Amino acid sequence: SEAKPSKEESPKGISPVKAKKTPSPADAERRKLRPGSGGEKPPEEPPFTYQLKAVPLKFVKEMKDIVLKEAESVGSSAIFEVLISPSTAITSWMKDGSNIRESPKHKFIADGKDRKLHIIDVQLSDAGEYTCVLRLGNKEKTSTAKLIVEGI
Repeated sequence: SEAKPSKEESPKGISPVKAKKTPSPADAERRKLRPGSGGEKPPEEPPFTYQLKAVPLKFVKEMKDIVLKEAESVGSSAIFEVLISPSTAITSWMKDGSNIRESPKHKFIADGKDRKLHIIDVQLSDAGEYTCVLRLGNKEKTSTAKLIVEGI
């Protein structure tokens, strides 16, 4: 008969632990909001916002036109390259105003600030205007160049 009370105690023993755990996320929230302990956080934030201001969104190196002769170019590849700043910016590529998706035909290479669009197996139909769109937050910059495939 002694075994029974100890069994009843154990669920009770467990529940206070649960009760303690539940408010802890809220406590953490409150701790963040309270100026006293939250005082450590704000000093970190301004340097970060300054940093964003100090690093303007820009193309360090713009795209350049690529001119290929049809005879030589068919089946070869063309690479548009830009250097961007900062490296955290997101780049996307467009051809004649519509988005390019990555495919066996179009490879996107991002290496730090170096961004490339690799057009594989160039055909006459690949000629056109290519644009690199650079986005960071709500800012946007574009760099445009042409792929010219000259007929013979």
